[in-house]
Amino acid sequence: MRAVLIAAGALVMAFAVTGALTDPDFKGGALVFLVGVLVAHDAVLLPLTIGAGALIGRFVPLRSRPLVRSAALISLAVTVVALPLVLGPGTDYGRGLLEVYGVVWAGTGVVLVIRRVREGRRRRGDTRPRSPLPDPPPARSPGPPPTPGPAPRSPAPGTPPR
Repeated sequence: MRAVLIAAGALVMAFAVTGALTDPDFKGGALVFLVGVLVAHDAVLLPLTIGAGALIGRFVPLRSRPLVRSAALISLAVTVVALPLVLGPGTDYGRGLLEVYGVVWAGTGVVLVIRRVREGRRRRGDTRPRSPLPDPPPARSPGPPPTPGPAPRSPAPGTPPR
């Protein structure tokens, strides 16, 4: 499957490059823009993402890491898309951007609080309703069967049975 995806990506890229080079309206500005995006991605965005992931891995509990990392990536994507609009002349999109961040991080916080409450209940044993049936016998530990002790000796002749 990986080879199919790589081949499909290479074909799409070849189609795009061929189309750009054969287009009479193609100007060098598009190429400069693409190189700029590549450099910005590899020199700025990628190190920031790796650093944020490392910080989250260091300070966020293991169980909550995927959720917090997802919220951070969503926030980063919103920032990359919205920052030019916020910084542009004559626009006031800053409040909308803050609302998006608020929704993302409030949702993340709600999910984290719900998880914490469930973990606390689980530790106290509150989540499992008591069954009216008796508890099943304990499971045997895995491993080899117990070895029998020495064979009982037969009583000496003339001794009464026990």
